[in-house]
Amino acid sequence: MPPTCIFCKIAAGEAPATVLYQDELAIAFRDIHPVAQTHVLVIPRRHIESVNAVEAGDESLLGHLIVVARKIAEMEGIAAGGYRLLVNTGPNAGQVVYHIHLHVIGGQRLRHMQG
Repeated sequence: MPPTCIFCKIAAGEAPATVLYQDELAIAFRDIHPVAQTHVLVIPRRHIESVNAVEAGDESLLGHLIVVARKIAEMEGIAAGGYRLLVNTGPNAGQVVYHIHLHVIGGQRLRHMQG
């Protein structure tokens, strides 16, 4: 664990967070700067800096993060209406904390993203 990684500290129980879900591989907690009614971060307990640091053996872990995101959407009551999953990678994409994390965003109509 990098000594300055706030998400590693949250995963280790050394920093406060509103935790909604946790298991041996992942933890999910509310974003402290939400952009929607529901804004939850899903992170692996193991430190991975970003998508650029993902290795071939990480497929199962990344799939697990998506399964956890689905569970969060169901727990938060946003699964039926729809939600967005987002991973920012690098400074130009808006990544602020360099510990890979999946944003689960919903609870309201979201602006359409071009693409």
